[in-house]
Amino acid sequence: MTINLGRLGRGLGPLTVALGLALTGCGGTAEPEAEPTPTLTETVTPTPTVVKTPPPSPEVGVWPLTGAAGEVEVRPALAVKIENSPEARPQAGLEEADLVWEEIVEGGISRYIAVWNSSIPEEIGPIRSIRPMDGNIVGPLHGLMVCSGGKSHFLATARDAELQLVTMDGGDPGFYRVKTRPAPHNVYADPADFLTQADGEHSAQPESQFEFAATAGAATAATSGKDAPVVALAMSAAAHPTWTWDEPAGTWLRSEGDVAAESVAGVRLSAANVVAMTVDIRTAQGRDPAGNSIPESIVIGEGDGFVASAGKIVDIRWSKESATAIPVITDDAGGPVTLAPGTTWVELVPSSGSWTVE
Repeated sequence: MTINLGRLGRGLGPLTVALGLALTGCGGTAEPEAEPTPTLTETVTPTPTVVKTPPPSPEVGVWPLTGAAGEVEVRPALAVKIENSPEARPQAGLEEADLVWEEIVEGGISRYIAVWNSSIPEEIGPIRSIRPMDGNIVGPLHGLMVCSGGKSHFLATARDAELQLVTMDGGDPGFYRVKTRPAPHNVYADPADFLTQADGEHSAQPESQFEFAATAGAATAATSGKDAPVVALAMSAAAHPTWTWDEPAGTWLRSEGDVAAESVAGVRLSAANVVAMTVDIRTAQGRDPAGNSIPESIVIGEGDGFVASAGKIVDIRWSKESATAIPVITDDAGGPVTLAPGTTWVELVPSSGSWTVE
Protein backbone atom coordinates (compact mmCIF):
# COMPACT_ATOMS: atom_id res chain seq x y z
CA MET A 1 0.00 0.00 0.00
CA THR A 2 1.42 3.44 -1.07
CA ILE A 3 0.40 6.74 0.58
CA ASN A 4 1.36 10.05 -1.19
CA LEU A 5 2.16 12.58 1.54
CA GLY A 6 2.54 15.42 -1.01
CA ARG A 7 5.37 17.93 -1.22
CA LEU A 8 7.16 18.62 2.01
CA GLY A 9 9.14 21.62 0.69
CA ARG A 10 10.62 23.41 -2.27
CA GLY A 11 12.69 21.06 -4.60
CA LEU A 12 11.43 17.89 -2.99
CA GLY A 13 9.83 15.16 -5.18
CA PRO A 14 7.13 12.79 -4.30
CA LEU A 15 7.87 10.77 -1.25
CA THR A 16 6.59 7.28 -1.21
CA VAL A 17 6.46 5.53 2.07
CA ALA A 18 5.81 1.87 2.11
CA LEU A 19 4.12 0.77 5.23
CA GLY A 20 4.47 -2.85 6.09
CA LEU A 21 1.40 -3.96 7.81
CA ALA A 22 1.32 -7.10 9.73
CA LEU A 23 -1.37 -9.24 8.35
CA THR A 24 -3.21 -11.66 10.55
CA GLY A 25 -5.76 -14.28 9.76
CA CYS A 26 -6.70 -15.83 6.52
CA GLY A 27 -8.48 -12.74 5.32
CA GLY A 28 -5.45 -10.61 5.64
CA THR A 29 -7.25 -7.95 7.67
CA ALA A 30 -5.30 -5.66 9.94
CA GLU A 31 -5.47 -6.32 13.68
CA PRO A 32 -7.19 -3.33 15.31
CA GLU A 33 -5.32 -1.41 17.89
CA ALA A 34 -6.33 -2.36 21.41
CA GLU A 35 -8.35 0.36 23.06
CA PRO A 36 -6.71 1.67 26.17
CA THR A 37 -8.21 0.40 29.40
CA PRO A 38 -9.97 3.30 31.06
CA THR A 39 -8.56 4.42 34.37
CA LEU A 40 -11.17 4.35 37.06
CA THR A 41 -10.87 7.16 39.52
CA GLU A 42 -12.67 6.53 42.83
CA THR A 43 -14.32 9.60 44.26
CA VAL A 44 -14.14 9.51 48.04
CA THR A 45 -16.58 11.76 49.89
CA PRO A 46 -14.95 12.88 53.10
CA THR A 47 -16.83 11.88 56.26
CA PRO A 48 -17.98 15.00 58.04
CA THR A 49 -16.59 15.53 61.49
CA VAL A 50 -19.39 15.23 64.03
CA VAL A 51 -18.89 17.27 67.15
CA LYS A 52 -21.07 15.91 69.94
CA THR A 53 -22.38 18.60 72.25
CA PRO A 54 -22.66 17.23 75.76
CA PRO A 55 -26.11 17.58 77.33
CA PRO A 56 -26.38 20.56 79.62
CA SER A 57 -25.72 19.87 83.25
CA PRO A 58 -28.88 19.80 85.36
CA GLU A 59 -29.59 23.22 86.72
CA VAL A 60 -29.20 23.12 90.45
CA GLY A 61 -31.45 25.59 92.19
CA VAL A 62 -33.19 26.00 95.53
CA TRP A 63 -36.61 24.56 96.28
CA PRO A 64 -38.70 27.51 97.46
CA LEU A 65 -40.58 25.83 100.31
CA THR A 66 -37.56 24.12 101.87
CA GLY A 67 -34.60 26.33 100.97
CA ALA A 68 -32.75 23.12 100.03
CA ALA A 69 -30.60 22.84 96.90
CA GLY A 70 -31.62 20.37 94.21
CA GLU A 71 -32.63 19.86 90.59
CA VAL A 72 -35.67 22.08 90.75
CA GLU A 73 -38.72 21.18 88.66
CA VAL A 74 -41.33 23.83 88.04
CA ARG A 75 -44.71 22.80 89.45
CA PRO A 76 -47.31 24.45 91.68
CA ALA A 77 -47.63 24.06 95.41
CA LEU A 78 -50.11 21.32 96.27
CA ALA A 79 -51.87 22.08 99.57
CA VAL A 80 -54.08 19.26 100.86
CA LYS A 81 -56.32 19.04 103.92
CA ILE A 82 -55.15 15.99 105.89
CA GLU A 83 -56.93 14.52 108.90
CA ASN A 84 -55.16 13.99 112.24
CA SER A 85 -57.74 12.34 114.47
CA PRO A 86 -56.61 9.06 116.07
CA GLU A 87 -58.71 7.17 113.49
CA ALA A 88 -56.73 8.82 110.69
CA ARG A 89 -53.28 7.80 111.88
CA PRO A 90 -50.91 6.81 110.45
CA GLN A 91 -51.32 9.09 107.44
CA ALA A 92 -49.90 8.57 103.96
CA GLY A 93 -47.35 10.89 102.39
CA LEU A 94 -46.76 13.31 105.27
CA GLU A 95 -43.11 12.32 105.50
CA GLU A 96 -42.54 13.88 102.05
CA ALA A 97 -44.32 17.20 102.63
CA ASP A 98 -42.27 20.39 102.38
CA LEU A 99 -44.49 22.37 104.70
CA VAL A 100 -47.18 21.35 107.18
CA TRP A 101 -49.56 23.64 109.07
CA GLU A 102 -51.32 22.23 112.14
CA GLU A 103 -54.55 23.86 113.31
CA ILE A 104 -57.25 23.20 115.90
CA VAL A 105 -60.70 22.21 114.62
CA GLU A 106 -63.93 20.96 116.24
CA GLY A 107 -63.63 19.06 119.48
CA GLY A 108 -60.07 20.29 120.05
CA ILE A 109 -58.52 17.81 117.64
CA SER A 110 -56.04 19.06 115.07
CA ARG A 111 -55.90 18.83 111.30
CA TYR A 112 -53.12 19.53 108.85
CA ILE A 113 -52.66 21.46 105.68
CA ALA A 114 -49.78 19.57 104.10
CA VAL A 115 -47.99 21.17 101.16
CA TRP A 116 -45.98 19.22 98.60
CA ASN A 117 -43.68 20.73 95.99
CA SER A 118 -40.13 19.34 95.98
CA SER A 119 -41.28 15.75 96.42
CA ILE A 120 -44.52 14.13 95.27
CA PRO A 121 -45.47 10.86 97.05
CA GLU A 122 -47.44 8.06 95.44
CA GLU A 123 -50.37 8.37 97.84
CA ILE A 124 -51.72 10.91 100.33
CA GLY A 125 -54.54 10.78 102.86
CA PRO A 126 -56.88 10.70 104.61
CA ILE A 127 -58.22 13.86 102.93
CA ARG A 128 -60.90 15.85 104.75
CA SER A 129 -62.99 19.00 104.33
CA ILE A 130 -61.83 22.60 104.28
CA ARG A 131 -61.95 24.89 107.32
CA PRO A 132 -62.53 28.67 107.47
CA MET A 133 -58.87 29.69 107.93
CA ASP A 134 -57.38 27.43 105.28
CA GLY A 135 -57.58 29.90 102.39
CA ASN A 136 -55.92 32.58 104.52
CA ILE A 137 -53.13 30.18 105.49
CA VAL A 138 -52.09 28.95 102.05
CA GLY A 139 -53.25 31.88 99.93
CA PRO A 140 -49.64 33.10 99.45
CA LEU A 141 -48.80 29.87 97.63
CA HIS A 142 -51.12 30.72 94.68
CA GLY A 143 -51.45 27.02 93.92
CA LEU A 144 -53.92 24.17 94.41
CA MET A 145 -56.06 23.68 97.50
CA VAL A 146 -57.34 20.09 97.73
CA CYS A 147 -60.06 18.92 100.10
CA SER A 148 -62.96 16.49 100.15
CA GLY A 149 -65.43 19.39 100.25
CA GLY A 150 -66.75 21.86 102.78
CA LYS A 151 -69.22 24.62 103.48
CA SER A 152 -69.77 26.96 100.57
CA HIS A 153 -68.58 30.07 102.41
CA PHE A 154 -65.35 28.34 103.45
CA LEU A 155 -64.74 27.31 99.85
CA ALA A 156 -65.48 30.87 98.75
CA THR A 157 -62.82 32.17 101.15
CA ALA A 158 -60.24 29.92 99.49
CA ARG A 159 -61.25 31.14 96.04
CA ASP A 160 -61.04 34.73 97.24
CA ALA A 161 -57.47 33.94 98.33
CA GLU A 162 -56.68 33.20 94.66
CA LEU A 163 -56.38 29.45 95.11
CA GLN A 164 -57.59 26.81 92.66
CA LEU A 165 -59.92 24.45 94.49
CA VAL A 166 -59.93 20.72 93.78
CA THR A 167 -62.68 18.88 95.66
CA MET A 168 -64.20 15.43 95.68
CA ASP A 169 -67.69 16.82 96.30
CA GLY A 170 -67.25 19.05 93.26
CA GLY A 171 -66.61 16.02 91.04
CA ASP A 172 -62.92 16.68 90.41
CA PRO A 173 -60.94 13.55 89.49
CA GLY A 174 -58.15 11.99 91.51
CA PHE A 175 -59.95 10.96 94.72
CA TYR A 176 -60.70 7.40 95.76
CA ARG A 177 -61.74 5.51 98.87
CA VAL A 178 -59.64 2.76 100.40
CA LYS A 179 -61.19 -0.38 101.84
CA THR A 180 -58.85 -0.58 104.81
CA ARG A 181 -60.52 2.27 106.71
CA PRO A 182 -64.10 3.25 107.44
CA ALA A 183 -65.66 6.45 106.10
CA PRO A 184 -65.02 9.34 106.46
CA HIS A 185 -61.38 8.44 107.15
CA ASN A 186 -60.85 6.63 103.85
CA VAL A 187 -60.50 9.34 101.17
CA TYR A 188 -57.08 9.09 99.51
CA ALA A 189 -55.45 10.20 96.26
CA ASP A 190 -52.43 10.03 94.00
CA PRO A 191 -51.23 13.66 94.18
CA ALA A 192 -49.88 13.53 90.63
CA ASP A 193 -53.49 13.40 89.46
CA PHE A 194 -54.15 16.76 91.09
CA LEU A 195 -51.11 18.46 89.59
CA THR A 196 -52.34 17.68 86.07
CA GLN A 197 -55.46 19.74 86.81
CA ALA A 198 -53.61 22.98 87.55
CA ASP A 199 -54.79 25.75 85.26
CA GLY A 200 -52.60 28.44 83.72
CA GLU A 201 -53.00 30.80 86.65
CA HIS A 202 -52.00 28.20 89.23
CA SER A 203 -49.09 26.35 87.59
CA ALA A 204 -46.15 28.50 88.64
CA GLN A 205 -43.57 27.65 91.25
CA PRO A 206 -44.61 29.01 94.66
CA GLU A 207 -42.79 31.76 96.48
CA SER A 208 -40.81 30.92 99.58
CA GLN A 209 -42.95 31.32 102.69
CA PHE A 210 -39.99 31.85 105.02
CA GLU A 211 -36.41 33.05 104.83
CA PHE A 212 -33.84 30.26 104.85
CA ALA A 213 -30.20 30.33 105.84
CA ALA A 214 -27.65 28.68 103.58
CA THR A 215 -26.96 25.99 106.19
CA ALA A 216 -28.60 24.72 109.36
CA GLY A 217 -25.73 26.08 111.42
CA ALA A 218 -26.36 29.58 110.07
CA ALA A 219 -30.08 29.64 110.97
CA THR A 220 -31.14 32.25 113.52
CA ALA A 221 -32.04 29.75 116.24
CA ALA A 222 -28.72 27.95 115.76
CA THR A 223 -26.69 31.14 116.13
CA SER A 224 -28.65 32.97 118.83
CA GLY A 225 -31.15 30.54 120.35
CA LYS A 226 -31.22 28.50 123.55
CA ASP A 227 -30.80 24.73 123.78
CA ALA A 228 -34.12 22.93 123.43
CA PRO A 229 -33.83 19.12 123.60
CA VAL A 230 -37.63 18.73 123.75
CA VAL A 231 -40.38 21.20 122.89
CA ALA A 232 -43.85 20.18 124.11
CA LEU A 233 -46.95 22.07 122.99
CA ALA A 234 -50.41 22.15 124.54
CA MET A 235 -52.69 23.28 121.71
CA SER A 236 -55.90 21.95 123.25
CA ALA A 237 -57.09 19.25 125.60
CA ALA A 238 -56.82 16.77 122.72
CA ALA A 239 -53.73 18.03 120.86
CA HIS A 240 -50.30 17.74 122.51
CA PRO A 241 -47.62 17.54 119.81
CA THR A 242 -44.06 17.09 121.05
CA TRP A 243 -40.84 17.67 119.14
CA THR A 244 -37.60 16.01 120.25
CA TRP A 245 -34.23 16.96 118.80
CA ASP A 246 -32.32 14.03 117.33
CA GLU A 247 -28.72 15.22 117.25
CA PRO A 248 -27.25 12.34 115.18
CA ALA A 249 -29.97 12.69 112.54
CA GLY A 250 -29.99 16.50 112.74
CA THR A 251 -33.79 16.71 112.83
CA TRP A 252 -36.80 17.21 115.08
CA LEU A 253 -38.86 14.06 115.67
CA ARG A 254 -42.61 14.40 116.14
CA SER A 255 -44.75 12.63 118.71
CA GLU A 256 -48.46 12.77 119.48
CA GLY A 257 -48.11 13.19 123.22
CA ASP A 258 -45.87 10.28 124.17
CA VAL A 259 -46.52 8.25 121.01
CA ALA A 260 -44.06 8.49 118.12
CA ALA A 261 -45.74 9.88 115.00
CA GLU A 262 -45.10 7.82 111.88
CA SER A 263 -46.38 7.64 108.34
CA VAL A 264 -48.20 4.59 107.02
CA ALA A 265 -44.85 3.55 105.52
CA GLY A 266 -43.35 3.43 109.02
CA VAL A 267 -41.25 6.58 108.56
CA ARG A 268 -40.97 8.83 111.61
CA LEU A 269 -42.43 12.27 110.96
CA SER A 270 -39.71 14.90 111.32
CA ALA A 271 -38.81 18.47 110.51
CA ALA A 272 -35.79 20.71 110.15
CA ASN A 273 -37.79 23.57 111.66
CA VAL A 274 -40.72 23.89 114.03
CA VAL A 275 -42.44 27.28 113.95
CA ALA A 276 -45.08 28.19 116.55
CA MET A 277 -47.48 31.09 115.96
CA THR A 278 -49.94 32.09 118.67
CA VAL A 279 -53.37 32.84 117.20
CA ASP A 280 -56.70 34.03 118.52
CA ILE A 281 -59.68 31.74 117.98
CA ARG A 282 -63.18 32.81 117.01
CA THR A 283 -66.30 30.81 116.21
CA ALA A 284 -66.99 30.60 112.48
CA GLN A 285 -70.41 30.68 110.87
CA GLY A 286 -72.22 27.34 110.84
CA ARG A 287 -71.70 24.02 112.60
CA ASP A 288 -70.23 20.68 111.66
CA PRO A 289 -72.44 17.63 110.90
CA ALA A 290 -72.34 16.63 114.57
CA GLY A 291 -73.64 20.04 115.64
CA ASN A 292 -70.32 21.30 117.02
CA SER A 293 -69.25 24.91 116.60
CA ILE A 294 -66.36 25.46 114.19
CA PRO A 295 -63.28 27.28 115.52
CA GLU A 296 -61.37 29.61 113.22
CA SER A 297 -57.71 30.48 113.79
CA ILE A 298 -57.09 34.14 113.03
CA VAL A 299 -53.95 34.17 110.90
CA ILE A 300 -54.26 37.69 109.51
CA GLY A 301 -52.79 39.97 112.15
CA GLU A 302 -49.82 39.47 114.45
CA GLY A 303 -48.64 37.55 117.46
CA ASP A 304 -45.68 35.94 119.15
CA GLY A 305 -44.19 32.47 118.94
CA PHE A 306 -40.93 30.63 118.44
CA VAL A 307 -38.71 29.07 115.82
CA ALA A 308 -36.85 25.86 116.68
CA SER A 309 -33.95 24.83 114.44
CA ALA A 310 -30.76 22.81 114.95
CA GLY A 311 -31.76 21.80 118.49
CA LYS A 312 -32.26 25.38 119.67
CA ILE A 313 -35.19 27.75 120.06
CA VAL A 314 -35.61 31.50 119.63
CA ASP A 315 -38.57 33.77 120.37
CA ILE A 316 -40.23 35.51 117.43
CA ARG A 317 -42.94 37.93 116.39
CA TRP A 318 -45.09 37.14 113.37
CA SER A 319 -47.34 39.32 111.22
CA LYS A 320 -49.47 38.79 108.13
CA GLU A 321 -51.23 41.61 106.30
CA SER A 322 -53.74 39.75 104.12
CA ALA A 323 -54.89 36.37 102.89
CA THR A 324 -52.37 36.40 100.05
CA ALA A 325 -49.50 38.01 102.01
CA ILE A 326 -46.53 35.90 103.10
CA PRO A 327 -46.12 35.87 106.90
CA VAL A 328 -43.23 37.95 108.21
CA ILE A 329 -41.19 36.55 111.08
CA THR A 330 -38.81 38.72 113.10
CA ASP A 331 -36.87 38.52 116.33
CA ASP A 332 -37.64 40.71 119.34
CA ALA A 333 -35.51 43.51 117.88
CA GLY A 334 -37.36 43.42 114.56
CA GLY A 335 -34.58 41.68 112.65
CA PRO A 336 -35.23 38.87 110.17
CA VAL A 337 -35.32 35.27 111.37
CA THR A 338 -33.92 32.60 109.06
CA LEU A 339 -34.75 28.91 109.11
CA ALA A 340 -32.60 25.86 108.44
CA PRO A 341 -32.97 24.33 104.97
CA GLY A 342 -35.50 21.51 105.03
CA THR A 343 -39.07 20.67 106.02
CA THR A 344 -40.98 23.08 108.25
CA TRP A 345 -43.97 22.35 110.49
CA VAL A 346 -46.01 25.34 111.65
CA GLU A 347 -48.03 24.99 114.85
CA LEU A 348 -50.95 27.44 115.07
CA VAL A 349 -51.17 27.53 118.86
CA PRO A 350 -54.36 29.08 120.27
CA SER A 351 -53.69 31.98 122.63
CA SER A 352 -55.14 29.77 125.37
CA GLY A 353 -52.46 27.16 124.65
CA SER A 354 -48.82 26.99 125.69
CA TRP A 355 -45.45 25.35 125.12
CA THR A 356 -42.59 24.25 127.31
CA VAL A 357 -38.95 23.47 126.71
CA GLU A 358 -37.68 20.37 128.53
